[in-house]
Amino acid sequence: MGLFSRKDKESVVDATPEAADVDDDLIAALPERPTARSLEDAERERIAAGIEAARAEGVDIDDLESIGSHYDDAYRRASADPAALSPDSVVETYAIAIGEHLARHSAREWAVVTDVFGTDLGLVAARADTVIVPHNLVGARWMRRETGWIPGVVSHLVGLRPRRI
Repeated sequence: MGLFSRKDKESVVDATPEAADVDDDLIAALPERPTARSLEDAERERIAAGIEAARAEGVDIDDLESIGSHYDDAYRRASADPAALSPDSVVETYAIAIGEHLARHSAREWAVVTDVFGTDLGLVAARADTVIVPHNLVGARWMRRETGWIPGVVSHLVGLRPRRI
């Protein structure tokens, strides 16, 4: 999933319906509501690699202040020198860290989620109509240049579906 395009900002795309190459069969096949499937080995390995990358940065996945402060620092470093620290790798690492925090501390579990925007790792709750796609949370805030948001946003999501012991 390429969040950060290097296309010429001067390029203009004609988004009129006549200009769009729309496949009506493909659009009809998209789910109206998100669907989820269980993880396979490749997705489990991706999560494990993201957790390891976060730990290598010193992140404590059980502590939202730790996730947040390390993300903010990584954002500043990547913004200062994208060649030294890839924005895609920062988004991947901290999306996985946030997702794993949610899996550990809320009544949600990892799954592969498909919606009208595509397929990615997400978190689902039993009998819930909503899914959380951590890559979307991080990627959208990255593009808006937001920092300091992780503890408040993620603790709110935990509070919506707290883990019952």
